[in-house]
Amino acid sequence: MTSTTHPLDHLVLPTASLAVARARLTSLGFIVSPTGIHPFGTENCCVFFADGTYLEPLAVGNEQLAASAIAGGNVFVARDRLYRARLGDEGFSAVVLATDDADADHARYVSAGLSAGDVLSFSRDFTDTAGKSDMASFKLAFAAGAETTDAFLFACERINAPQIDRTALQAHANGVTGIAEIVAVSGVPSEKRHLIETATGSRQRSSTAFDLANARLSVLEPAAFAERFGMSAGAPTDLRFAAIVFSARSAGTVAKLLADNAVRHDIAGNEIVVQPASGQGAAFIFRETP
Repeated sequence: MTSTTHPLDHLVLPTASLAVARARLTSLGFIVSPTGIHPFGTENCCVFFADGTYLEPLAVGNEQLAASAIAGGNVFVARDRLYRARLGDEGFSAVVLATDDADADHARYVSAGLSAGDVLSFSRDFTDTAGKSDMASFKLAFAAGAETTDAFLFACERINAPQIDRTALQAHANGVTGIAEIVAVSGVPSEKRHLIETATGSRQRSSTAFDLANARLSVLEPAAFAERFGMSAGAPTDLRFAAIVFSARSAGTVAKLLADNAVRHDIAGNEIVVQPASGQGAAFIFRETP
């Protein structure tokens, strides 16, 4: 996998409160997994999809452990702290790529002058909705440009993948089956090409789009983002992840569910746009995919 395009693995969405994130995501029609505790002070409650990708809402559960991890060189927690300090506790901080050799990815990042720090290895318990537990182990390699303080990318190697049936966690009421596209904003999208191609191993589809094995990553100027989604791209940035486009079975199903749950949304063709809110750090776009 290290010599080819890395597939999308998951997206990291910082939040101040997992309880708020869980309530918001549930109102959007997602099933949210039980809380997972990291050994370095952060915690998550994930949303898994049938295509193998997932969302990782991330909160700081133990400030003392997090501070100790940062002091010890933990890049994951340090970048989370940097993101929150600059942009607040609600957002979309990282795109994560699947890999079978994080050490090789780290070597590539170092060679390209894009390493964000040391490789991180860790394990944590995983529990499904039925209460079945297993141990998950990971190795992460991090990439970011020198000026890229609002976003980072990392490769995730699963050393031990939980042998847990996630079927029940993937049966979302909104009919979402996966992630079709990630959209970032940048003042100068062309200058992000080196970082994104190095991190993902992807080829550039156009001046603003990169094809991963299972999704697309687009980088738009703020004006183009605003025109496409009908909302502001926010404060100027070197690179910031801003929107997630989901594949959904039926736009009608999504629209009805959002209306029933009093979630404000806009309809544009075969896409439904939900602007960011507490517990939902990015714009969510639901695209009907036959």
